Amino acid sequence: MTPARSLDDVLEHLRAGGKRITSPRRAILEALLKHAGRHPTAEQITADVHDRQPDVDKSTVYRLLDDLEKMGLIDHVHLAHGPAVYHFADDAHHHLVCENCSKVFEVPTGTFDALRRRLLANFDFEMQARHFAIPGRCGSCARASTSQQL
Repeated sequence: MTPARSLDDVLEHLRAGGKRITSPRRAILEALLKHAGRHPTAEQITADVHDRQPDVDKSTVYRLLDDLEKMGLIDHVHLAHGPAVYHFADDAHHHLVCENCSKVFEVPTGTFDALRRRLLANFDFEMQARHFAIPGRCGSCARASTSQQL
């Protein structure tokens, strides 16, 4: 997929998908682009939109995020037990989340290639790990836990 990192690129994808460009949609896209490279929640995006256009309903934000995901422009992921967060699909990566301190590690998509191949070969199962984070403990928390047990 071609990266959609500018407002004009995203608007063009929407037009190509048969979507009209409205001022609420433009405000939502600007808020999403403002957070590019981070993992904003729908609530954070809505708050940014409301700073400029307070009349935009929260449901409008959720509908556009859903449309953008269906179009392959963004992905959502569930980090630990918090709300879904969003990032551009052209910034493909997976997430590891420490269950103790909540630190998030972004890892390249190729990190799970061997597991993906093994699951396909042994179970005829295609892994889709984009929407979920892998829970565990970071090194600092694991070491702290071990030293507390001594």
